[in-house]
Amino acid sequence: MSNIGRAFENGKAFIPFITCGDPDLETTAAVVRAMEKNGADLIELGIPFSDPTAEGPVIQEANIRALSAGTTTDKVFDMVRSLRSGDDPVKVPMVFMTYANVVFSYGSERFISTCAEIGIDGLILPDIPYEEKDEFIEITHKYGVDLISLIAPTSAGRISMIASEAEGFIYVVSSLGVTGVRSEINTDIGSVCSAIRDASRVPCAIGFGISTPEQAAAMAQYADGVIVGSAIVRLIAANGRDSAPVVGEYVKQMKAAII
Repeated sequence: MSNIGRAFENGKAFIPFITCGDPDLETTAAVVRAMEKNGADLIELGIPFSDPTAEGPVIQEANIRALSAGTTTDKVFDMVRSLRSGDDPVKVPMVFMTYANVVFSYGSERFISTCAEIGIDGLILPDIPYEEKDEFIEITHKYGVDLISLIAPTSAGRISMIASEAEGFIYVVSSLGVTGVRSEINTDIGSVCSAIRDASRVPCAIGFGISTPEQAAAMAQYADGVIVGSAIVRLIAANGRDSAPVVGEYVKQMKAAII
């Protein structure tokens, strides 16, 4: 089992997402610590990109704010390196979520080897389909970084194929379209998760659209964990540099809902 598997060892996992550098990296670091303290089992760190095609307006705007504040990939690496070291290191698994162009432009091997060196456990690239993962998989295996697979409602007949080769955890996309808060989720997520379990023992977590404890509890009935991004990014947009305690309290409530 990879290090990511630890997130799923003690019941349902709560997985928050934030955009690094929004409003600044000092705030991001404080929010990460608050999320770990309040029950986050695994943390997704978004590396900002100028064209985040899978994201809705909330996270797109966070990317713009982070880039405008001068956030770079190297600065994000330095932040993670700092979080993983010192007298009070962050211990929960962490993964990067970004886009292929960020990795390519940095240099794929350089990027992935740095992930391993600083303590990043996995990589999510939502614009890379299963059929093109070979561009990265040899390098991620070389450095022990899990390449996280995504399965969407449109995956249909491809679910077994994707799930059978998945590692770390499987990111189940709850709804068609981009990320963002949704009032309700109508996808037959139970059937998707059942098909995944038939093909793989790798845990699965549902993301896209979850924002309330009630939604989290409903989705946790089907999956091994739930992922929340836009609702947290919205809290950070509203509270700026004072976000850490607010996000920490939100994480505590969401984790309590899925235990």
